[in-house]
Amino acid sequence: MTTTTPRTTIQGEPDPWSPPPQPAHAPPRRHPARVTAAVLCVLLGGGLVGGAAVTTWADHRAANRPLPADAAYRKAESLWRAAPVDSLLPPVLTGPSAGPGGADRTWTRIALAPDADCPAALAADWQTLLADAGCTRVLRATYTDATRSSLITVGLVFTPADAPTMSVLTGRLTAPPAYGFTDGRRAAWAVSVLDEAPVVVYTVSSFADGRPLDAPRPAEDLMKKDATGAVAQAGLGHEAKALAYRVGHGVAALAAPPVTPAPEATR
Repeated sequence: MTTTTPRTTIQGEPDPWSPPPQPAHAPPRRHPARVTAAVLCVLLGGGLVGGAAVTTWADHRAANRPLPADAAYRKAESLWRAAPVDSLLPPVLTGPSAGPGGADRTWTRIALAPDADCPAALAADWQTLLADAGCTRVLRATYTDATRSSLITVGLVFTPADAPTMSVLTGRLTAPPAYGFTDGRRAAWAVSVLDEAPVVVYTVSSFADGRPLDAPRPAEDLMKKDATGAVAQAGLGHEAKALAYRVGHGVAALAAPPVTPAPEATR
């Protein structure tokens, strides 16, 4: 029979029979391959985000790059079918200081014609004058002022002509046809041949009460300080001139829109 003497542990000294102590909450050892993969994922993700931002910026620049002037001019020929009618002939137009004596004006569209073939919309003399330029389509609308005392026809004649051919029309076009009232009620008229698009903008004004008038007069003549008569005093020359300018300006902006700045690319 064998006897064994019990071991006695001395306080403060490590027990040679016990395993070495482990630090509390010791972090697990990370495998070098996993660390490398994680770093690569972060770098790849950052590269993808940065690449997407650069692509968006480049796409924005390409989409907003202005067309050459001749290409923009040619493209504007199709605005009659490509642009919303409310952008070509807006429901409401304002004219600060556009009336006699600098009075403010507001016009509301009260009638809108379907787009028409040129023979159906234009008088014979206009068709003759437009023979060289050609005529694709005509858009027309009628506006009235805030007092509803006047009516103004606005017409847009779209052609397939180039700029030199269109420029020949300047100063040659006669009093345009009316829409929404008879030609015998025409008071004043204005015509603008746009530089930015192969389009002729015309306007013709009338009294809303339907009174018959003599031959319509150019708006510029009725806007002179010494102009007399009911048509001049009513500002019908101002109405025709102001609406021709504002509608023409809107068409020109559609033909050659301003370039919006591109957002900064994330690098």
